[in-house]
Amino acid sequence: MSTIRTRFAPSPTGYLHIGGARTALFSWLYARRHGGSFVLRVEDTDLERSTAESVNAILEGMTWLGLGYDEGPFYQTERFDRYREVIQQLIDQGKAYRCYCSRERIDALREEQMAKKIKPRYDGHCRSRTEPPQDQPHVIRFKNPAEGHVVLDDLVQGRITFSNEELDDLIIARSDGTPTYNLTVVVDDLDMNITQVIRGADHINNTPRQMNIIEALGGKAPRYGHVPLILGSDGEKLSKRHGTVSVMQFREDGLLPEALLNYLVRLGWSHGDQEIFSIDEMTQLFDISDVNKANAAFDQDKLLWLNQHYVTNAEPTHIAHQLSWHLGNLDIDPSEGPELVEVVKAQQGRAKTLVEMAEISEFIYRDFDQFDEKAAKKNLRPAALDPLCAVREALSALPEWSPEAIHRCVDEVAARLEVKMGKVAQPLRVAVVGRAASPGIDVTLWLVGKEATLQRIDRALDFIRQRAEATG
Repeated sequence: MSTIRTRFAPSPTGYLHIGGARTALFSWLYARRHGGSFVLRVEDTDLERSTAESVNAILEGMTWLGLGYDEGPFYQTERFDRYREVIQQLIDQGKAYRCYCSRERIDALREEQMAKKIKPRYDGHCRSRTEPPQDQPHVIRFKNPAEGHVVLDDLVQGRITFSNEELDDLIIARSDGTPTYNLTVVVDDLDMNITQVIRGADHINNTPRQMNIIEALGGKAPRYGHVPLILGSDGEKLSKRHGTVSVMQFREDGLLPEALLNYLVRLGWSHGDQEIFSIDEMTQLFDISDVNKANAAFDQDKLLWLNQHYVTNAEPTHIAHQLSWHLGNLDIDPSEGPELVEVVKAQQGRAKTLVEMAEISEFIYRDFDQFDEKAAKKNLRPAALDPLCAVREALSALPEWSPEAIHRCVDEVAARLEVKMGKVAQPLRVAVVGRAASPGIDVTLWLVGKEATLQRIDRALDFIRQRAEATG
């Protein structure tokens, strides 16, 4: 049995979008499950639209997702000599020809065919031309078989049969000599010994043309699997107007890469009723033949549910590694505070995204501008003055600043004042955090640190006194 070789071949004309990421994931999983190789190929022959920034965005997205490639990245622009060689080979063998038809003739032909409700296709005007004009602009067309059928045994869609009569002689080289997609992809797949091509269902109509070129070159076509498209909630193909579609935007939005991968693998594939899949489970269980034929609908709420699961249950060290970047976006240097892993342990289960976790952790690293109005009105009242003064004095005298010591301190103050612990802890929380919600008061104060805690209590005491004077 030959070694499995899959590939992901994006065009660098923009970011790595969600559909491309799922295709890459499916290809990567197929190779990993079967002990094969995963190849990354950058199809950058569209010289006008391809950019270095887009290449970097694709590579960055693949790295963030953890979809490592075994070979590549290969760039098509570095293989033009090879494509020219193959095009000349097809011409020499009478399997391709020069077409001198003008744009005006092609447009007129198309209009005529559409008026007659005929499928627009090139009519083969130059196919048998024996005396071509000299030094005239021209393209190169592949001489598609005029009869017979192409049978595609698709790994996802099943058997599809195409009539060669419906396939025209497609252009394989433009008038400037640059090769076209359907030629380059065939040459690359053959040269790189690709055995399985997993791509979007929008490529199905390209496949019989590519299979005919492969046959003309004496090669063996890979197995194709065309996965369903991803649709928005309105049933239309997912696009920018549906919201986030760029992989790196999901990172910006605070998602974990494993949550996005888990969500993507379930877009069109399932394994019983299981919803949560580790990377190892995906690798062991994923089978391209189990992918549904029907298009999949993108559900933002489901993605956030999955992300919250991972944020809550992932190893704190892993979350800390990802959270550091989001804190940096808030101009916070996490090295200038407590151990980031301890921050994560305190906040896990309190946030759906890493953006939320970074925002609710900001108080640990720097003071806040003002108290939450509702929280201050309820908790920073004159009645809180004595409990806050008492707990401040007790905290300042603590020889050890630890969650356990802080907890005992607050507990003892509440007992001495003969009030419930909340009567001390909640005003203390608002004083130190600025709002009514935070992790446990002992962990909260420990993470903020002794000096900052005492300074914030002092500010809250001044706030209460000023408020009392104002209401007189």
